[in-house]
Amino acid sequence: MQQIKIFKFVDTEIPEMEHQINRWMRKSGARILSVNGNLASQSSSGQGPLNSFAGSDIMVILHYEIDPPQPK
Repeated sequence: MQQIKIFKFVDTEIPEMEHQINRWMRKSGARILSVNGNLASQSSSGQGPLNSFAGSDIMVILHYEIDPPQPK
């Protein structure tokens, strides 16, 4: 059965992101079919110079396959 898993992080959390995704892949037993990601930069939107250091959102989408649950 094919499914998706979406992870969302901030670019300042990349090591934690890698750790969480890798841990999920090990524990789930899923067969990963594809990995896609997107980095969305933060815009200041006229809110002043302090916002120029805001983190960017990272979204990672795993397309995976896992065996369907067996009837009991």
